[in-house]
Amino acid sequence: MMLLTTRSVALAGLAFCALMMAVALALQYIAGLAPCPLCVFQRVGVLATAAVLLVAVVHNPSGRWGRAFYGLLSLLTVAGGASVAGRHIWLQSLPEDKVPTCGPDLSYMMDMLPLQEVVNRVLSGSGECAEIDFMLLGLSLPAWTLVGFLILALIPLRLLWLSFAASRG
Repeated sequence: MMLLTTRSVALAGLAFCALMMAVALALQYIAGLAPCPLCVFQRVGVLATAAVLLVAVVHNPSGRWGRAFYGLLSLLTVAGGASVAGRHIWLQSLPEDKVPTCGPDLSYMMDMLPLQEVVNRVLSGSGECAEIDFMLLGLSLPAWTLVGFLILALIPLRLLWLSFAASRG
């Protein structure tokens, strides 16, 4: 039986984050699907999770508090990304007359508005985020991203389990 360490679990999560980003970049640059602002925020959630897991791989905490810290922090980043994906799915499910109007693109907002205002506008959604450009097996890309975040959530849950197991001896 192989013993799962903090480093191996975090490395598996880091590899899954890399896979999620590789798929996103392939869809953008090979398939030609331009990401909407909510798609970009979902990518930020993946990258934030990857950053936490990378630090966990390098640090490789052996104590329960270190495992719990990285488990909770990565669970928080996964939850943030999943909630953005859920918001995106909700926008795509709106009837056409309820879809918000299209706003300026993300790069323009980043240049012209304070960061908090950019976040508020992106999370409130725009018409371009409600468009479904691609579906696979009946699910839109935000739905697949949510599935990815749910799978990725197994990593912080495993880190938390390792923390709990360490506290029980």
